[in-house]
Amino acid sequence: MLSSWKKYLLVPRLMRLSSSAPRDPHAAWDQYWGDIRSTGEPGDVLWDSGDDHEMLGYLEHLKRQLDPELPVVDVGCGSGSFSRRLAAHFPHVLGVDVSAQAIALARSESEGLEGISFATVDMSAPGAAQAVQTALAAAGMAGEANIFIRGVLHVLRPASRAALAEQLLPLVGKRGRVFLAETDFRGNAVEYVCHLGATRSFIPGPLAHAIRALPMPGRFGPVQRLRAFPESRWDLVEDGPAVIEAHPLTSAEPERIPGYFSVLQAR
Repeated sequence: MLSSWKKYLLVPRLMRLSSSAPRDPHAAWDQYWGDIRSTGEPGDVLWDSGDDHEMLGYLEHLKRQLDPELPVVDVGCGSGSFSRRLAAHFPHVLGVDVSAQAIALARSESEGLEGISFATVDMSAPGAAQAVQTALAAAGMAGEANIFIRGVLHVLRPASRAALAEQLLPLVGKRGRVFLAETDFRGNAVEYVCHLGATRSFIPGPLAHAIRALPMPGRFGPVQRLRAFPESRWDLVEDGPAVIEAHPLTSAEPERIPGYFSVLQAR
């Protein structure tokens, strides 16, 4: 870890890398996933640790708080790594992502698996709930659903977070619930990349790829959750700290990022 002042010598390099990211988030995500050569470990996806450890930490909450008879919608599924893990515990998993390139990769990596399907949907856009309901009905799963969100909300702007949450209301209905787990790193962008192994002379490949291609991430904790999922619309069932596990960058072990989880239901 760089000393408190030396880490800021990274700023010019970070600015050069991030200046190439498309300004349109939709284009950025499609370009990012189109460039991915491999996922898991080893792989190119920063937030894919390649193992089940993080998911195992969520299972106790998922099994206790979510109706096991309902399907799960994996929002922002990317390459479908968590969709495939969820499919072992629920009757059907629908992975949705704003990027058609991500969905193509998810379908390819999930080929031959039962109880899982994918659709390209921008969950912050008007009509997203209807698109998801149509995709669930096509899979024989019409009706209410649980929602799984991991590492999506912290990269969205506040207005998009609120819009996404509003689209979830008709999906969860009375029986479904939302489980979310998000990065909640309490530091600035420079401190964050240093936490992930960046130095003045070296930025790990998956990290550099994300900086070069994608919008700058923020944080998502209790304050941000309350703004996106207001008490007038949502009841908080459970929340607490979490650990988001990312691609191993500085050792053989996954990088551990401070996070936050919560379980919500429609009011």
